[in-house]
Amino acid sequence: MANLQLLTVEILTAVLGLGLLALGLLVPKSDRRGIGYVAAAGLAAIMVVAFSMREATGVVWGGYIIDPFATYFKVLFLAAALLTAVCSFEYVEKMGLNQGEYYALLVMATLGMMVLASAGELISLYLGLELMTITFCILAAYRLDDAKSAEAGVKYVLLGAMSSAILLYGLSLIYGASGTTVIKEIGQAVAASGAGPALLLGTIFVLAGFAFKVTAVPFHMWSPDVYEGAPTPITGFLSVASKAAGFAALIRVFFGALPDLHEFWVQLFIAMAVLTMVLGNLVAIPQTNIKRLLAYSSISQAGYLLLGIVSFSVLGIGAVMYYAMLYVFGNMGAFMAATAFYNNDGSDTIKDYAGLARRSPLVAAVMLFSLLSLAGIPPMAGFVGKLYLFMAIISRGYIWLAILGILMSMVSVYYYLQVAKAMYLGSPPEGSSTVRVAPGLQVAMIVSLVILFLLGIYPTPLTNYAMNSAVAFFMP
Repeated sequence: MANLQLLTVEILTAVLGLGLLALGLLVPKSDRRGIGYVAAAGLAAIMVVAFSMREATGVVWGGYIIDPFATYFKVLFLAAALLTAVCSFEYVEKMGLNQGEYYALLVMATLGMMVLASAGELISLYLGLELMTITFCILAAYRLDDAKSAEAGVKYVLLGAMSSAILLYGLSLIYGASGTTVIKEIGQAVAASGAGPALLLGTIFVLAGFAFKVTAVPFHMWSPDVYEGAPTPITGFLSVASKAAGFAALIRVFFGALPDLHEFWVQLFIAMAVLTMVLGNLVAIPQTNIKRLLAYSSISQAGYLLLGIVSFSVLGIGAVMYYAMLYVFGNMGAFMAATAFYNNDGSDTIKDYAGLARRSPLVAAVMLFSLLSLAGIPPMAGFVGKLYLFMAIISRGYIWLAILGILMSMVSVYYYLQVAKAMYLGSPPEGSSTVRVAPGLQVAMIVSLVILFLLGIYPTPLTNYAMNSAVAFFMP
């Protein structure tokens, strides 16, 4: 019973997902709008439960780890899912999508991420990854009447299957070299016997599989097309929660099972971080579609997060966790603003944002300050997050990486301000009306904006939470 109590968050999430699916079948079509509210309320309640269990520790069934590190990421996933659910109310109704299935899949994707963050052995890690990936494949192609959505779903299925196969092959090589699937025991086996060719090859394949999930270059090719074609709220959820889940699992594997190979894999991470920051920011400059611009922005953010992995320190992991949490509110804020605009105008083209500040000051302000946070401009929370990442990398002697990161952040300011220029200096189209925003979405946008300012001005509570969870991860 004690072990089952440790699984309270996962059990509640599974029950919520199945309950939403049943509601979608039982509730009359005219009353299904309420399913979104049930999903949001359920996710909020589970997030409170997860936060209350932030100090819980234990191992269930010999390989499923409950610790502050995993619980931190579960709170992050639930926060992102809650914002996505609120963001979806009007969007789902306007698109005529099946609400029961939509919200059930959203919750099940969250459950897959939770399993991924807590997996202490390779099989459960792969199961969590597949649960997350399969649900995202369906959600990406959820707009059945849209060719771009269908294209997004097909690309995600094909490339996701390929990356999963690469990851599985790498995990099988690591299992063959170590003789166990338990991450802690793999670390002990590697420390005892050293690194053979099979283990090194397996490490490369596993890194490639995870790099796809976190959209690191050169495994990023799927994200711009999938982000553009998927429903806008799902694009936001995919860009923040899926990336965070990938980093949680990546940290668990490389720091738990392969720390003795650090000198080998850190070089690969450095190369990926450099390519990801540079390509993500430079290719974002000519984009004319807001979702594609945010896709390349998301790629560049993965490069900054990789700096924390390269630092191979408690500070680095704490910085990754801190930045991942504020990234939820920064990126979701931008996508919520994009969703509100799409609900009204049906466009994702940046030039159509001309004069948005006069049509809806709230939507324009949320978009502007969310982008400034992503760029790392003070006093927004993104500045503090990047500061921690750069401090972690400098403390390990990689000053040139920090300088590159700062330069790329300056580049990002340029293309973010192109959006601001359209919103504040452009003239609204003739005959355009005020952008109407649903009350729930207004509240979610305001909350995200307030959190970005608060964490930028007073980051101590989240800093302590992230750093304490990182310290707990490194404790035996």
